[in-house]
Amino acid sequence: MSDISQIDARIAVLVEDQFEDLELWYPVLRLREAGADVTLVGPSARTYRGKHGLSADPPVGVDAVSPADFDGLIIPGGYAPDRLRRHTEIVAFVKALHERGAVIGFICHAGWVMASAGVLSGRRCTSFFSIRDDMVNAGAEWLDAPVVVDGNLISSRNPGDLPQFLPAILEALAARH
Repeated sequence: MSDISQIDARIAVLVEDQFEDLELWYPVLRLREAGADVTLVGPSARTYRGKHGLSADPPVGVDAVSPADFDGLIIPGGYAPDRLRRHTEIVAFVKALHERGAVIGFICHAGWVMASAGVLSGRRCTSFFSIRDDMVNAGAEWLDAPVVVDGNLISSRNPGDLPQFLPAILEALAARH
């Protein structure tokens, strides 16, 4: 097992209105505790509100960052992924990070963003059960498991899976450095 006590990595976390609060803030805080440099990235630099009332203030919009600046990406769920995938710049950012081989963690409904980026064909993943058909139609092999790791892609189903999701992400990041 790799040493995950300190991670030297730059991680982008996507944010849009109606994000699932735990799925955004739990990864952000755990990654920061592990030493990662975490940047919230939205379609623009403004305040976004979560489903349960927490806010997030990304310092930058997607147009001010480059995929080359990051080692990894987290895409929280909630209703935010449906909004995120409507932004061509967000979808291009996700696709470019995937093409670079960055570690990409996505949970709950975040699989929608991955499907829109066209990166799920032939890959194993999980998601919230209600978007299973979307994942399969995007070419993924869908599994009902707390966490699925397939190369650089790490996926989970819902907030209850966060205790398995984050260790898998930290392990993948530690293995790259």
